[in-house]
Amino acid sequence: MAVFNLTPSDSSSFILKGIPGLEAAHIWISIPFSTSYIISLLGNFMVLFVVGKEQTLHKPMYLLICMLALTDISTSSSVVLKALCIFWFKLEVITMDGCLTQMFFFHAGTTMHSAVLVTMAFDRYVAICNPLRYATILTNRRIAQLGLVGLTRAVLLSLPLPLLLTRLPFCGNRIIPHTHCEHMAVAKMSCGDITVNRIYGLVVPFVVNVSDLTLIALSYGLIIRAVLRISSKKAHQKALNTCTAHICVMLISYPPFFFSTVTHRFGQGIAPHIHIILANLYFLLPTMLNPIIYGAKTKELREKVGKYTYRMWSLGGH
Repeated sequence: MAVFNLTPSDSSSFILKGIPGLEAAHIWISIPFSTSYIISLLGNFMVLFVVGKEQTLHKPMYLLICMLALTDISTSSSVVLKALCIFWFKLEVITMDGCLTQMFFFHAGTTMHSAVLVTMAFDRYVAICNPLRYATILTNRRIAQLGLVGLTRAVLLSLPLPLLLTRLPFCGNRIIPHTHCEHMAVAKMSCGDITVNRIYGLVVPFVVNVSDLTLIALSYGLIIRAVLRISSKKAHQKALNTCTAHICVMLISYPPFFFSTVTHRFGQGIAPHIHIILANLYFLLPTMLNPIIYGAKTKELREKVGKYTYRMWSLGGH
């Protein structure tokens, strides 16, 4: 059942054209799409499986990594599956209800992703600046509470996007030049006034991401100050190494978002297919690379993943 139900007079369909101008290459474009999605699913489900099975990994940091994995799975699945249907089977039609539902889950997922990164920065701050109280400040229960706050924020901020579209009239053109129901791409199909959609669609994501980045920067400012007070160079290195994975994840998450958002709204001179490719890279790259980064940079998780991979390989060999 679709999440958003419209009146019968509004119940209609859109046509998603994938990447306009590159229709002939859709089958080839689907190869990196499907490959990155499969890698994303395998990596994130492996992380969830290993952390779930290993009692020693039932700690705040690994619970946050699981939250990130769940967010990545839901965000990529809400978009990639439909995109592959377009590329492979020319199934370009999507109902209005389906379009709005996809939009909600995609935007809620990206907002939740940012919330998890903020919580991870706070986790690193407590671990480095207040290590003796880490176990009492960041319990598994508190991490779950912070996750619930992040999810509530994501739902409340994402829900107006599809709701704002339900008030708009759609007259003639229903062809969306995109791989998914991006908010402004759908709004531009309307023959009504989309000023509110433009303002909300631009201001809210920017405010959310800038405020989240400010909190992350504050956490790292305090971390750097604490690290500089340590006299031992070895302790410097150890403290900073614990932040490496988180910094890498942020570097592949936030820059593509800002670049994609700015070019989509202000880059009129940029070819449409470039806009769409950038918009897809915004969620494809992080969801694929996040489990690889945390698997490579987090020693305890890397060892446990290696153990289970070896077991499965051994069973397969026999």
